[in-house]
Amino acid sequence: MAMKLYVGNLSYDTTEDGLNAKFSEHGSIESVNLIVDRDSGRSKGFAFVEMADDNEAKAAIEALNGAEIDGRTIKVSEAKPQERRGGGGRGGFGGSRGGGGNRSFGGRRF
Repeated sequence: MAMKLYVGNLSYDTTEDGLNAKFSEHGSIESVNLIVDRDSGRSKGFAFVEMADDNEAKAAIEALNGAEIDGRTIKVSEAKPQERRGGGGRGGFGGSRGGGGNRSFGGRRF
C-alpha cells in the first residue's frame, strides 16, 4: 500500500526532479508534489512524496529525516490526513451579524 510523506524545510531551489531522485534511492516513487505559491510560482518550502511501499517509505523517513538537500536540513515524516474544511455556503464574511435592533433591508426585517 502507498504511503504519503511530508517533506519540509526545503530550499526554494529544490525541484520535484531532485526530490524524486533522492527518494527513489530508497524505493519506488508514485508521485512527488512540490507545493508552490499560486501567484508567484515559487516553492513554499515543502512537498509531498508518495511511495509505493510502506516499508520503503519508512526506510526513506529513517534515512532522509535530518538529511541535507540543497543546503537545508529537511524534515521527513508520514503525512497527516488532509483535514476537510466543512461549511460551504457561508460566503466570505466571518463573524456573526452582531447587534440587535431592527434592521430593515428592502422592506424585509432580519
